[in-house]
Amino acid sequence: MSAVLFAVILGLGLTACSGDSPDSADESGQEAGSAATGEQFPDVVKAEISGDAGGPYSVAVTMKSPYDSAERYADSMRVRSADGDVYGERKLGHDHAGEQPFTRDITDVKIPSGISEVVVEGHDQKSGWGGDTVTITIP
Repeated sequence: MSAVLFAVILGLGLTACSGDSPDSADESGQEAGSAATGEQFPDVVKAEISGDAGGPYSVAVTMKSPYDSAERYADSMRVRSADGDVYGERKLGHDHAGEQPFTRDITDVKIPSGISEVVVEGHDQKSGWGGDTVTITIP
């Protein structure tokens, strides 16, 4: 009987030490993402631009964030050039846990003439900018 009890206690101890939580850091010091998917950043899954030639434009951004909770969520999205010049950004003040993926507009986006494409990306409140982006052509 004591051998069975020892095995149970040992098994519980190993279980408590194994596995990564979504907020644990890996060996590189980077925050781990969703425990289920390993994602570190929110992903932009769709972006559509509207407005007259010359702007200003509005960009509808659909983003998903599998670790979306009050403790960690996608807190911003932006429209930028391939070189990193930012033309528009929208801050998000709360998680969208009950609405995944979710769509929000970035309005009053001013894109300089001569720019033919922009990149749309998301921001995570712990890991920063990253994840899947969408490149859209300016009408």
